[in-house]
Amino acid sequence: MPDPALSPLQSSLPTAAAPLGADVTVPVQERILRGPSGLGTAGLLPAGGEEPPAPEEPAPTGEGRPIPGLYHHPVPEPDPVRVAEVSRRIKAWAVDEVQVFPPEWEDQFDGFSVGRYMVACHPDAPTVDHVMVATRLMVAENAVDDCYCEDHGGSPVGLGSRLLLAHTALDPLYTTKEYEPGWLESLQSDAPRRAYRSAMEYLVRQATPSQADRFRHDMARLHMGYLAEAAWAEQGHVPEVWEYLAMRQFNNFRPCPTITDTVGGYELPADLHARPATQRVIALAGNATTIVNDLYSYTKEQDSPGRHLNLPVVIAEREKCSERDAYLKAVEVHNELMRDFEAAAAALAAACPVPSLLRFLRGVAAWVDGNHYWHQTNTYRYSLPDFW
Repeated sequence: MPDPALSPLQSSLPTAAAPLGADVTVPVQERILRGPSGLGTAGLLPAGGEEPPAPEEPAPTGEGRPIPGLYHHPVPEPDPVRVAEVSRRIKAWAVDEVQVFPPEWEDQFDGFSVGRYMVACHPDAPTVDHVMVATRLMVAENAVDDCYCEDHGGSPVGLGSRLLLAHTALDPLYTTKEYEPGWLESLQSDAPRRAYRSAMEYLVRQATPSQADRFRHDMARLHMGYLAEAAWAEQGHVPEVWEYLAMRQFNNFRPCPTITDTVGGYELPADLHARPATQRVIALAGNATTIVNDLYSYTKEQDSPGRHLNLPVVIAEREKCSERDAYLKAVEVHNELMRDFEAAAAALAAACPVPSLLRFLRGVAAWVDGNHYWHQTNTYRYSLPDFW
């Protein structure tokens, strides 16, 4: 009988050595942590070619509860030793290297639990150094979101200029010798730009040029989504539901799962990454995980000053229904996106059973599940509405 903790994607992906169309079922540990198995795939295992020990089945954390009716898959508790080390290193980077937050924000930084988040999302990372690549980028992206867009002094007014200058920390400016010093000085001018520049430098050391350029492209997508939401805020406009979902395909988590191979210590070749079927899988993963954020942060945003656009709010406004009905419909939207993601990934794996692609698909699935785990268990930030 299949393991009930296995997602349909994890239980349906063939191993690298399996013939196309074979019915192969392996434990979730092999699917997510081991990577491909079989002849010729030893190089895809963690450093040294040794298979990591199989983790224990997920145990109740005592923290948070999943949204009733939300389609998700449990994950093993992230390794506490690795979580502690990532948490120590990321705070040292944030405080000492880039001064990304003032002392009065320390409790919020700690409450974000970014170490636990990234370890849960990247279970196949061979070393802590690999996890740290993703962790620095996550903190830098949140610094831009908070300081430029939302909680800590952010505003839609003038956002385009701020984002453009911040993007040059990721995608460097090539200018004349006379004007280059001004640009370089600007990269140290505020916390978001310092964080972007430093996190990107670490990524470039670990990634191939193709992987780094892929990330820059996805960050441009993210910034375009920020600008669309900012324009609606300036206009006081509530978009149609389909418009909101279009914006969320850009203003979403996509840059995070798209680097799963970099964090895993291997590379999905550029031609395989660029395939329309692969792009669809990555987009659906980003869309589903971002609606998870809408749902778990709903109460937090409702209790904050001003009006925050999220999927339940837009559904309630545009479809003239109660907050509860809108929230429950948003859960259904998420569930459909999740199932579409899993079906698309399984179909791609069957059509193109290349070892690096299979491992990448498993890595994206692990990121999706780890993202839900963090939202569910982060009771410092999130609580559920009283709709059940």
